[in-house]
Amino acid sequence: MKLLSWRDARYRFALVSLLVVVSLQLFPLMSNAQNLGQQPATGQAVQGQTAAQPEGTVLNLVNWVGNVISPVGAALAVVMAVVSYSQGRGVARWAVTAGGLLVMFLSVQAAQ
Repeated sequence: MKLLSWRDARYRFALVSLLVVVSLQLFPLMSNAQNLGQQPATGQAVQGQTAAQPEGTVLNLVNWVGNVISPVGAALAVVMAVVSYSQGRGVARWAVTAGGLLVMFLSVQAAQ
């Protein structure tokens, strides 16, 4: 195996330098698209988007994990328990995982 030669290293350095220069030239054009004029954009939503509150985001995340991820994870854990049982391996860890995910799902459902 041949080690990296100086010619290859210089070629890669030149390509990276060119990429950096082009990126720095295009960045002002891309950032100008989100310009709201002379006033600062603090506390304002970009046109076409809504400004959601952080607590709403956390509530949405908890609901998504509780209502989507937990049941899907529980179903996958049950499938893995069946696969482990069919291969003669231990099933307890997959069964406990499925049970815990279902308890989390049911607790989110009860809280709603």
